[in-house]
Amino acid sequence: MSMPVKISPSILSADFSNLGKDVQEVDQAGADWIHLDVMDGHFVPNLTFGPSTVKAIQPYSSLPFDAHLMIEPALPYIIPFAEAGADMITTHVELSDVQENIEQVRQCQKKVGLAISPDTNPEELMPYMDQLDLILVMTVHPGFGGQSFMDNQLEKIAFLREKINQSNRNIDLSVDGGIQQETAKKAIGAGANVLVAGTSVFGTKDYANNIKVLR
Repeated sequence: MSMPVKISPSILSADFSNLGKDVQEVDQAGADWIHLDVMDGHFVPNLTFGPSTVKAIQPYSSLPFDAHLMIEPALPYIIPFAEAGADMITTHVELSDVQENIEQVRQCQKKVGLAISPDTNPEELMPYMDQLDLILVMTVHPGFGGQSFMDNQLEKIAFLREKINQSNRNIDLSVDGGIQQETAKKAIGAGANVLVAGTSVFGTKDYANNIKVLR
């Protein structure tokens, strides 16, 4: 089943001294979502930004804000990110409080996402499928920039696409990590319909062409 491909530029690769303008420019260049990589230096070995940054850039785009919380515990931060302007909130299936996180996102009336790291069996997502709007497959190990796309995750993407198609839910299947022209083709071919991309969008100033190439 073919479906439109959505591009979600990750602001982690944007110019943080000019963040609002960069968000506005990728919005105008044809992006579908704005991706927010939130890292805590604990669940993953990096530290990025909090709800105040999301609130600050929110006026620069009317696109859906796609917040990926790579933090543990995530539960105390779901409401602050929802209030700051996140439209979709994705937590990790590897966390201990998965069900509580899902319920909290739903109570905030936001779309519910669940992310899965490369070493995790996709079967771990199955108990939650009927509650999800988004599945995010990490095609690099979360927390490190500049990694190469892991081809061994394509089988996982294909497995999840099959499970989504068998379900009665309209679940987006997103991939995050090492996405550029060639790996975008592989991910789409395996069944992904959302591509999270950082340097391949923000790497040159021709954002419109960069997005077009990925799509």
